[in-house]
Amino acid sequence: MSGSRPSSLTSEASAGRAVDSSNSPLQEQQPTRAPAQEKEDVISTISPSNDTTTYRPGPVPGPNPNPDPDPDLDPTDMNGSQDPEANLTRLSSGPAYTVFPPSTRKWIVTMITFAGFISPMTANIYFPVLDAVARDLNVSISKANLTLTTYMIMQAFSPTLYGDFGDAAGRRPAFIISFIVYICANLGLALQKNYAALLVLRMLQSFGSSGSLALCYAVVADVAVSAERGKYMGFVSAGINIGPSLSPVIGGVIGQYLGWHAIFWFCLIYTGVWLVPYILLVPETCRNVVGNGSTKPQAWWNMTVVDYVKGRKRRRRHPPGSKEEEEEEKEAKLQAERTKPKLRFPNPFNTLKVVFNPDLGLLISYGTMVYLVFILICATLGTQFADRYGYNQLETGLCYLPYGIGCTVAAVVQGRILDWNYRRLAKKMGMTIDYKRGDDLTKFPIERARLQPVIPILGIGVVATIGYAWALETTTHVAGPLVLLFVVGLCVTGSFSLVNTLVVDLYPEAPATAVAATNLVRCLCGAGATAFIEAMLQKMGVGWTFTFWPLVLVVFSPIIYLLMARGPEWRAQRKARFQRERERREQKEKSANEESLESSDNSSASVEKTEEGDGEKRMVDGIFVTEAKKGQGLSS
Repeated sequence: MSGSRPSSLTSEASAGRAVDSSNSPLQEQQPTRAPAQEKEDVISTISPSNDTTTYRPGPVPGPNPNPDPDPDLDPTDMNGSQDPEANLTRLSSGPAYTVFPPSTRKWIVTMITFAGFISPMTANIYFPVLDAVARDLNVSISKANLTLTTYMIMQAFSPTLYGDFGDAAGRRPAFIISFIVYICANLGLALQKNYAALLVLRMLQSFGSSGSLALCYAVVADVAVSAERGKYMGFVSAGINIGPSLSPVIGGVIGQYLGWHAIFWFCLIYTGVWLVPYILLVPETCRNVVGNGSTKPQAWWNMTVVDYVKGRKRRRRHPPGSKEEEEEEKEAKLQAERTKPKLRFPNPFNTLKVVFNPDLGLLISYGTMVYLVFILICATLGTQFADRYGYNQLETGLCYLPYGIGCTVAAVVQGRILDWNYRRLAKKMGMTIDYKRGDDLTKFPIERARLQPVIPILGIGVVATIGYAWALETTTHVAGPLVLLFVVGLCVTGSFSLVNTLVVDLYPEAPATAVAATNLVRCLCGAGATAFIEAMLQKMGVGWTFTFWPLVLVVFSPIIYLLMARGPEWRAQRKARFQRERERREQKEKSANEESLESSDNSSASVEKTEEGDGEKRMVDGIFVTEAKKGQGLSS
């Protein structure tokens, strides 16, 4: 930016000309500036939908007080140059990332935390009563276990539909439809009394509940900037991770005293109680529908009941034709032009596209390996403790508590660790974190910020898992495996939550679809692994079985280092590809609009030859008129 200074400016400086102290350094020197330099001082303005950069006068020439220099400026100009253009500082003036106040964000995250509890709770609340189910329905244990496998298969595919639907139509309709299906399935399960009905309704139950997993993470991406996302992801992960640990305790208590059918009544009541305040009070957050929250939703299914009622009352106060009504209609049309939710049938293949990205594919694959370690421990914990220590349903359910406590602590603490590491790297790079508008991650190593904490935490988890395996193998005092279960929940399950946070960061265009891709891969692999884990335990023993799975994590751990090294490059390539696709879509829409306008012009001014052939009939403003040849009059 620096250039040759005008001679008049040099002479004034050498003569020590007095200048009014009330003026800024830039204003002092403006009268002697060259016209070309004055043009560069224009403050840029862009539409509110885009981030902008505003240039304003900087500090007095001399040592730069700003600890975070602009990388686009020459350091020599910033520190030693007397050119006033070198003292312009770059200030972000784009829109806020979200207009929801902190209290509203906390309310939204609290609600989705309780929603995230539902799907894993439903999958695991069933574990302690499998023996009772097999006995009451007169089927084998292996057939009872088949209801777990079919549940996980549907758990894999359901989020691919709900995730894509939630990214297109909004989070509210996706949540509401998901849980209405779930409530109906629970009603059927509570009343059924045969194995076939149990099998089918468990799949329908999974289809209803599993979509919430992808939607919960997507809501966090809607309302939290990258620098604070770890904290909010921690709370949501707490709800999701508590489910596999606390639900067996609930299932054991209910099954022991009320019977296993009462479990499904509990699930129905829990979801119904959650759904009422959600429909009434939780706003739409999908950025494709409401932007950063400043755009009012146009469709009734995206509105809370409270907002819908307020809108109807407002329309009654302002009758049709009034000035207020015309202004509201005009504003609504402008908002509708900015965000038009396109209702379409969900495309599950959009989820598969996520998996074929090199960085996301590797990340999801490694996250699935981590998931298998703790889900197999959960699936076998009940039978192992019942066989080795002779526990009943209630006592077996209580054995899940240490694991659940570890998951809860991990979700809260590790989210803050992620945010701390983000701030540490930002400070190291000289980047100022923008908590209001969010940071541009183009040149920020978000992969390193998220994956660095995984390495030591997961290492401790691997050691704890192997210790848990041999504590069970030797049937030591029950306190030994229970303490190690706490560490497994703290470190292994917590590491999986860290990986999910990075998945959302890497695919901000459609976070629900990205999490659905994670869910698809991990649940399919989990269904397969739970199908043959009993065979592994019988042939290898519990010690070697749960030594094998942690060692798989160690063997494939170079994936973490590969992602930190190559991840930014792959992310930049994906962003460029998305930009090209967006430009092609915009060009296609522009061409379609031009063709539509052209056809409209042709229809409004169509020309027909008259029967006599000595004049032309032209439609003007909807009326046919005959335009005579030269020298003739005009008739109609």
